[in-house]
Amino acid sequence: MGKIIAIANQKGGVGKTTTSVNLAASLGALEKRVLLIDADPQANATSGLGVDVETIEIGTYQLLEHSNTPEEAIISCSAPNVSLIPAHIDLVAIEIELVDKEKREYMLKQSLASIKDQYDYIIIDCAPSLGLLTLNALTAADSVVIPIQCEYFALEGLGKLLNTIKSVQKIHNPDLDIEGLLLTMYDSRLRLSNQVVEEVQKHFNNMVFKTIIQRNVKLSEAPSFGESIINYDATSKGATNYLSLAEEIIQKNK
Repeated sequence: MGKIIAIANQKGGVGKTTTSVNLAASLGALEKRVLLIDADPQANATSGLGVDVETIEIGTYQLLEHSNTPEEAIISCSAPNVSLIPAHIDLVAIEIELVDKEKREYMLKQSLASIKDQYDYIIIDCAPSLGLLTLNALTAADSVVIPIQCEYFALEGLGKLLNTIKSVQKIHNPDLDIEGLLLTMYDSRLRLSNQVVEEVQKHFNNMVFKTIIQRNVKLSEAPSFGESIINYDATSKGATNYLSLAEEIIQKNK
């Protein structure tokens, strides 16, 4: 039985897509069967794995509309053992189009039911908002990973996200768990980074992953080559961090 993990935070620039792409690639490198779903209209997870967004004809939009099956939307990408359901800018329109549909929050969950067992992990890269797209992802998911950057406004908006998760648990998905809070963009030389780590660990304790994602130039470079950090530079700090996160998640779900 596959596990569906949403990577969510309504704040932009906290490392959601970097985490989605590189966690999927790391799980693939550890020989797990992985499906990555790009549920962000910016489609950065799609281009970050070497797929030309302009060529996409079937993707997450069609999945949410139920006009195509997941099997028709799945394509291969540059990461071993990882399949991809890509996104396109047309995904922007889905929130308006689903608004008067019945059970609109369950569209993704219903679509994925037929393929969930074919993968060990299904990773959903969420949009930086708490709209209908993210709601669909949280309703479909078994758990959620929340990336938090080690910067001044790190905890701003986290309360809002946790409240959204609570209301999803209450109304749409009582089985939704928080997989963990992931500290990203950590720079050990900065006092602020260390303060944020202490603060988050103090407040959230066991909810925080032991793995911390450090700032790494290679991590920033990899998407422009259409590759995950595992393909781009397997010896880099970024690759080591994400492999460690993948191992932590596998261990947790044994």
